[in-house]
Amino acid sequence: MSFNKFIKVRVLFIAMILCLVAIAGTAMAQETVDATAATTDVIQDNTEVYKSAAYYIILFVLICVFLGIIGKVLKVYELTSEIHGKQNKLNWNKVQAVLFAITLIVGLWATYWTYDVWGYVVTGASASEHGSAIDSMMMTTVVITTIVFVITQILLFGFAYKYSSNGKRKAYFYPHNNAVERIWTIIPAITLTILVLYGFTTWRKITNPSETDIKNALSIEITGEQFKWNVRYAGENNELGLRNYKLTSPTNSLGIDFTDPKSWDDKLGGEIVLPVNKPVRFTIRSKDVLHSFYIPDFKTQINAVPGMPTYFQLTPSLTTEEMREKKGDPAFNYTLLCAKICGAGHYNMQYVVKVVSEKEYAEWIAKQPLFFNDDVKREMQMAGDSKTVADNKLALK
Repeated sequence: MSFNKFIKVRVLFIAMILCLVAIAGTAMAQETVDATAATTDVIQDNTEVYKSAAYYIILFVLICVFLGIIGKVLKVYELTSEIHGKQNKLNWNKVQAVLFAITLIVGLWATYWTYDVWGYVVTGASASEHGSAIDSMMMTTVVITTIVFVITQILLFGFAYKYSSNGKRKAYFYPHNNAVERIWTIIPAITLTILVLYGFTTWRKITNPSETDIKNALSIEITGEQFKWNVRYAGENNELGLRNYKLTSPTNSLGIDFTDPKSWDDKLGGEIVLPVNKPVRFTIRSKDVLHSFYIPDFKTQINAVPGMPTYFQLTPSLTTEEMREKKGDPAFNYTLLCAKICGAGHYNMQYVVKVVSEKEYAEWIAKQPLFFNDDVKREMQMAGDSKTVADNKLALK
């Protein structure tokens, strides 16, 4: 790149920085004006201003510019030393070695901080029986990978610091060692094989219950659509009625086939209520695009696929009240989320899940309305009358 081109790039870069500063300055000034207009006696809290994207972009750019200036100052120092005949230049190899050591310390501290602050995501209490198996599998994987991570990073950065160039040391050419090759190939292969088999067997136990367990489980159907969840509870027979998408109508949004007697006692759930310590089998469907049935506290996630039902069976182990006490949060609720970005309203696919005692569940389910209500019956009757009239006309012809 020629000097002129370099000047043009630098001018463009400076112009971009000035634009970002202007945008951020305008936003900060506006928020300050708004805050002043709201109150003149209260001390202003501009915390939110510093959370804006523009602030962090500018901060990053300024750090880069600062480091660039430091580099230029050091370069000028070296050039002036050469001009005055001084030979005491900075030992850049030593500087780089020290930076490696600092990076190692900061990186290990950041790893500890991450585990300390966000570790609850992995180690938090599960609210389902199968969740304990997933937690055990996850902790085993995290412990092994963390040990390997710490050892490899200490060796990597430690060697870079210890064996930095001093102008005299030469690297030893070590082309091949069969024993070392076997060790670092066989040990990771065995470890990964154990972890994969552990995960595979755990997942099979969770997703492949026996026929007896399936029959004994409470049957609930969850249907995702943009952007909500629809819940259907099986009636006293614990069998869901058949569905046919061709039967979808304003009064039958799920396309339930009401000629199937099993559908007559299916109930509409305004929320998901589950009895504690009772197995529940979810039949998961989608009316439009790909969704994902996800209840974080149950360690439960499986896709809702258009045209193909999927299944997940679980047993809640803690009621909502028990989990509130465990977390120390009286406003806590289990929540069904969608883990697939299914469109603009994806964030709105949230559904409250309550786990209660068997007695509370029995009282709640008894109050829920039937899908096979009077409106559906009238619609079916009108459809039957229309078909009879059409058949009569056809017979007359």
